[in-house]
Amino acid sequence: EALLRARSVELSDQVLTYGEELALTNRHLAATISQLQEAKSALIEMEAHTRLVTEMTPAHIGHVDSDGLYTFTNRRLSALLPGRDNDIVGVSFEQALGQKTAAHLRPHLDRAARGKPALLEFTDPVSGRRIRTAFTPDKRAPGSVYILSTDVTEEAQARTALEQTHKREMAAQLTSGLAHDFANLLTIILGLQARLEKMPLPDGAHELTGATRMAVRRGGLLLDKIANMTGTREVRPTPVVMQDFLANISPLAQAALPETTTLSIQSDFAHRALMLDAGSLQDGLLNLILNARDGIGTSPGEIKVSFRDVKGTWLEIAVEDTGCGFSDAALTNALNPFFTTKGDAGSGLGLTMVYDLVKLAGGTMGLSNTDTGARVILRLPLRPALAEARPRLILLVDDIADIRAQVRDLLTDLGHQVIEAASAEEAEALADLPGLDWILSDIRLGPVDGVDLLRSIAGRQPSLNLALMTSLPTADPLHVAGAQLWPVLPKPVDAGALHHLLTAEISQ
Repeated sequence: EALLRARSVELSDQVLTYGEELALTNRHLAATISQLQEAKSALIEMEAHTRLVTEMTPAHIGHVDSDGLYTFTNRRLSALLPGRDNDIVGVSFEQALGQKTAAHLRPHLDRAARGKPALLEFTDPVSGRRIRTAFTPDKRAPGSVYILSTDVTEEAQARTALEQTHKREMAAQLTSGLAHDFANLLTIILGLQARLEKMPLPDGAHELTGATRMAVRRGGLLLDKIANMTGTREVRPTPVVMQDFLANISPLAQAALPETTTLSIQSDFAHRALMLDAGSLQDGLLNLILNARDGIGTSPGEIKVSFRDVKGTWLEIAVEDTGCGFSDAALTNALNPFFTTKGDAGSGLGLTMVYDLVKLAGGTMGLSNTDTGARVILRLPLRPALAEARPRLILLVDDIADIRAQVRDLLTDLGHQVIEAASAEEAEALADLPGLDWILSDIRLGPVDGVDLLRSIAGRQPSLNLALMTSLPTADPLHVAGAQLWPVLPKPVDAGALHHLLTAEISQ
């Protein structure tokens, strides 16, 4: 009994010791669980923050595993490629992007899955947007790839316009000297023909000299076209009310069409006004319509012109006819200078000039045949005109009445209201009118120049928008002084420059 009693006491002491150790372990475990919960909450918050940041990023970020399935997306795919689903986790690469786009990108995805990064630009066949996509191997999971895609449509449009400008400059340098020498030769030939016609000639010779003179004059017209095609040209987009533009195109085109050819113009876009170079676009469309007329010939036919919005990115203009269509040679060479299928009746510069105008605007041009004839498709950047605010009240200052009238008409055509001042003194008196938004002044105004005038007005009306216009060279001290403070428009002022000036202020 004494032995059992001693053993019981010993065991009781051990139980108490083990109980204290267990309680201490439980306290440590509870603290660890609390820390894990805090870490989990922090990770959840960090994940939510990261997801928010990625979803706000103006690009699509995705992760594709070795089986070709998306395991992550920032839910921006539809913003980049309209018509696609945003919820693509667990979806295959082909199903998420569409078979056509995925087939184009699959070789680059496979290359990245083998550990080699890839980068490419492609045009989405659905929306026409230009997309730049980077494929980066996931080093932690062999065969998996991170995909970053961004919309570079506007960058590509600007790059296309810049490349076309460089091409024009090179063409101008190459052709200017040749054109000058060729023009001199034509002048000599005309002079010799004139002297030859004054001499006694045998029967039939006058017809030959007349034909030679006509050929020389045609060569002169060709030189003019080359000069227009290679000379300096700047696209000046202005707000164009599309309903008015289409209404003006129809009668101009109808006048050149025979009664047996019908013309229909259709439009399918929601924007009332677009930023376009209306003059260049009108010239290009008339050129295409006349080409369609020539393709139809004397047979009854139809020309269709359609305008549509392509996914908010492009204004697509299609000109279709029921003529003979493009030959294989024309489909390959029609956009090259001097290629023509019209013989002596054509210069081979019509489609080239249209192509040049489209490229300068950052667009694309394509030729194809349909079951009934030919089709030409132009795609121009779709840029809706800024929402029209209230008309601007502009004080126009110039001491020459004819120039004031010309600039006033341009401003009123743009929808603005104009107050005129013929001198600096009148402008000083009118500058305090309530509601005045702009002052546009000539630099040379007699005793007081426009720079001093605007400097004086700016001192007491700092909220006014100020600008100058002048015919002075850019190196003139007054021109330099004015340009350091305000915008300076060169004379003669045109509507595009005025619109750019006023819309820049609206945007700011």
